[in-house]
Amino acid sequence: MKTQNEYLLLFRGTDWHKGLSPEQIQTVMNQWKGWYDRLMQEGKVKGGHPLEKEGKIVSGKKGRVVADGPFAEAKEAIGGYFLLQAGDLDEAVAIAKECPGLEFGALVEVRPIAEVCPTARCAEQNTREAELAHA
Repeated sequence: MKTQNEYLLLFRGTDWHKGLSPEQIQTVMNQWKGWYDRLMQEGKVKGGHPLEKEGKIVSGKKGRVVADGPFAEAKEAIGGYFLLQAGDLDEAVAIAKECPGLEFGALVEVRPIAEVCPTARCAEQNTREAELAHA
């Protein structure tokens, strides 16, 4: 169950390191790990992981279609995530701005974790409104 003020940082861009030397890549990766470790010590990160570049896409009724993927452009592909505990969205954005990959073209998407699925919440509200209209 979600506690208050959780945010997901989605790291987009799986080719940010193109054109960097192996030493430069190692330096940035060390900075990234140091950033993660500091946030963990501060109680701001609840978890996080890099993602493999390849997986499967399941679609269609009852998951009939299983394809290799994702095939998003490298700048859009999700390379990893952090689960944050932050005071508010502004604090989560401030933390995202510290991402070492930004300097090299990585993107960080900041998303609040919903306590209830927004689609389910909307459907429930629409059902209540329809019941009131027919009452």
